Parts: sequence; C-alpha cells; structure tokens
Amino acid sequence: MTSISRRRFIEDSLCAAFSAGVAAGLASGEFTQHVAAQDQVKANDQLGVAIIGAGGRGWVHRDSFVRDGRAKILYICDPDINRAKAMSRDTEKRFGYAPETFSDFREVLDKKSVDIVTCASTNHWHALTAIWALQAGKHCYIEKPLTHNIHEGKSLVAAAKKYGLVFQTGTQCRSATNVTEAVEFIRNGGIGNVKLVRALAYRRRKAIGSYGNYPVPDGIDYDFWSGPAPVKPVTRKSFHYDWHWQRNYGNGDIGNQGVHQIDTARQFINVDRFPQSVITYGGRIGYDIEMKDAKYRDAGDTANTQVSIYDYGDKSFVVEVRGLETSPCYIPVGEKNGTLIGSIAYGSNGYVIQGRLLNMSENFWWSFSQTFAFDLKGNLIKEFKNKNSKGTVIIERDPVDGHVANFIDAILANDPKKVTADARCGALSAAVCHLGNISYYLGENNKISGNNLKQALQSVKSFDDNDATLTRTLEHLNANGVDLNKTPLSLGAMLKIDVDKEIFIDNNEANTMLTRDYRKPFVVPKPEDV
Repeated sequence: MTSISRRRFIEDSLCAAFSAGVAAGLASGEFTQHVAAQDQVKANDQLGVAIIGAGGRGWVHRDSFVRDGRAKILYICDPDINRAKAMSRDTEKRFGYAPETFSDFREVLDKKSVDIVTCASTNHWHALTAIWALQAGKHCYIEKPLTHNIHEGKSLVAAAKKYGLVFQTGTQCRSATNVTEAVEFIRNGGIGNVKLVRALAYRRRKAIGSYGNYPVPDGIDYDFWSGPAPVKPVTRKSFHYDWHWQRNYGNGDIGNQGVHQIDTARQFINVDRFPQSVITYGGRIGYDIEMKDAKYRDAGDTANTQVSIYDYGDKSFVVEVRGLETSPCYIPVGEKNGTLIGSIAYGSNGYVIQGRLLNMSENFWWSFSQTFAFDLKGNLIKEFKNKNSKGTVIIERDPVDGHVANFIDAILANDPKKVTADARCGALSAAVCHLGNISYYLGENNKISGNNLKQALQSVKSFDDNDATLTRTLEHLNANGVDLNKTPLSLGAMLKIDVDKEIFIDNNEANTMLTRDYRKPFVVPKPEDV
C-alpha cells in the first residue's frame, strides 16, 4: 500500500470498511461515531486496538490498554518490523495471544475489527497518523507532542470536529487527580492571584554522538519511517529515540519532556489561547566538554539549554529546559522547596509545585503523582495525591492508566467531550513548544554575551524576574564547565503573534515555519481539506 496516493488510500479504506451510507456520512461530516461491525459498542465487548509505534511509549500503551480490560491489542505497526514483532512475541508470552504486525500502519486502517488507533511513533508522524485514522473512522489516542508544527494542530482540530470521534492527547496528567485537584485549588484562589507559571524540564540528556553518515538498521522501511519529512541520510549514531534531538523529526526536549509540564502549567494559569509574544534564548551547548573534543560536532540540532518567555497580556509563562547536570529550581523563599521536572504556579499568597520535591525518593515517575501548595514563607499548606476512582492513593509509573480509562469511558459513552485532553488541548500545548522553538531557530546564529543578553532581556515584558532566571541559567552552564566567551548563547527573535489568527505579525520568515514542506503522499492537509 505504500505506493498508493493518500486520496486513493482514504477512498479505498472507506469503501472497504463502511457501507455506502456510512461513507456518505463521513464525506458530509455528519457521521459522528464509528464502531466495529455494529452501531454501538456494548460495555462487555472488547474494543480492537492497533498500536502505531513499538518503542518505549508504545509498550506503555499496550500495557495500559490490557490492564483496562475493555480493549484488546489486535495489531502492532512500526516501520522497524523487528520492534513490532518483539512486542507481539512479548504480548503472546504475557497475555496469551500474538497481535499481527505490519511495518506500514495503513494496512490496518480499513479493518473493521479496529476501533482504536494509538500512536506512539516519531513526532513528525503524529498528526498524519491521527488524520488518516479519523478519516478511516477510528477513535484516536495520540502521544505528545500532538503535532510537529502549528499547521498540523489546526488540521487535527478540524478533523476531530468533522468526524466526531473520541480523541485523546497523551498528556496524561490531565487525568491525574493530583493535578486536577490542584488546578481547582488554584482557580478557587488557594494561592491568590496567579500571574506567572514556570514549566521545568531539567532532565539530564547525554550527548548523542558525533554527526556522521550511519547505515539504516536492518528491518526498517526508511522511506515510510521518513514519511512527511524528506528522506535524508541518517546522521545520528542511535537510530531510535535520538531523533528527538533532530528538528526534522523531533522538537527537542521542550516538545518531549517539556510538553507535559507545559500542559499542566497552562491549566494552572488557565490559558486556552496563543500568547501575544514569545522570545527564546539558549543553545545546544556543553556536549563538546562531555565528549572531550573541542572539534566535536553534535548530531543533534535542537537546544539542550532553553528559556522561552511568553506574554499573555495579564499573565506570563516561562519554560526552562536543561540537558546538562543541574540543581533544582526553587520557589523564591530559600533553597528549601524546588523541583527538577514539574510546573510551578506563583500566586500572590503562595506557590503550587507539581513535581518531585527534594526530600522525596529518587523515583522519577513519582514526580507525576504528587502536587504541593506552599504559603509565601515556604510552609506546606496542602498536598495533592494521585488517586484512583475509589479514592485510593496510587503510585504508578505515570498516570497513563487513568488517561486510557478516561478515553475508553468516552468511547463507551459515545461522548467525545468526556476526554480530558482533546485535540484542541493537545494542539495548544504543542504550540507553546513550537512557538518557543521558532524564536530560537530564527535567532540561532545571533550569538550574544551574558551581559548583552541581560541588557536585551530588560525590555522583555514578563511577570518573571528575567534577570534572575538568566543568572541561574548562566550559573548552571558555568557549573558544567561551559566557557560562555567561546560558546555564547543565542538570542532568538522577539515574535509578536496575532492571537485570533494564530500567526506571526509582520514576520514572513517566522510564518513559513508554522508548517513544513511535506513529501507526497505524506501531506498533512489544510484544515478545510481534512
């Protein structure tokens, strides 16, 4: 099926999967619910699942859907067929059945047995996978970041609305009670007026190796893996996962780890719109020291040190990414309460931190399960824990089980509005990442010394102390042995945004980066063409 056109593929899929009446409903946008072979899903039936992407996150999808008990994994698809087969073998060993495997997921979209498509593939495939699945009448659970660029978000939102199917974005903290209860606490004035939130992705990322020309591993359909992106030589040593740090496929850690914290921080500050402006400073820096080679050329081209500042008018949003060894970010009442990976709301009467505190265990995933409120003196005033539907406190690898349960509940209720992270939610959180990256990419060659950077930030509107945040960033780099005179940071472009149109104002170069040049037939359509 890899040689057929997208339009022909969709038409053929519809003909194979649905009756003429249902196909007409899809074409008109009036068909709002697809189920396998019947008009409604019975509560005691298992929903058929096709997993797209058999990397680490795909395995989490498999386990969560199996644990839920209301779904069965029928197909596993990955351009690396070896990974798909490995998951299938493990599924047979652990659960007694072996899902069928494919390298091209289009092979399964016209199968009536498939009710749900989950996608845990590379970022640059998320949007098109979801659109094709929706067009084929499948409910979608799509991993974060929902999109690779802002154009894709608009198209996905349009497709989800048109086909009326259940759509869940994989920002699973939306279904965690420690977050939902904290959001309610903040919005009810628990820490006073909140004008500033900070999303932290302080997660150590090792150098990925030198830029080179590496072979495609055996068993990988590289043309299909590339999909919407141009087919280029493999320039990273490790084929899987390290694509996150190459902008052709990934979005850096702001779009990998950071999007979780961004999504929670958006809830804390209660913004469901684009910011009025964004500016980023940062760089991919320090890995030459790690590799002990001054001439080392890192294979990654996304920032490993990044600070993005967003102006929402009456509120400010700051995202910080650190890939080198680092100490936590503390709330401003002494080095007592802080976190490495989490979200912080700054209120007039106190603070809320979602993330692992210093006195907690070193278990990274525990950070997703607790949230804390402090007064202005740093005293703990309230603790929020993740609980199951019976109110029992749970410590799980992450809150994905609850997120999957919410997704399936919505399907069985025939109500897309029941999900906690719909397409618009996912598109907005991903857009924060993309806006920050666009500013950085446009100013990547604008190298600037610490003092000049400090002066430039004085004119940037923010409820944060821009000087203090910059000072912490520079101290962090100095502690890692970075000579900022030899490798200065980059100051990105100050970008003004038309909030209603969701485009940049008077900046054609920035607007071209709202989308990408798609490789046919892997084209993400315009919103009006989904």
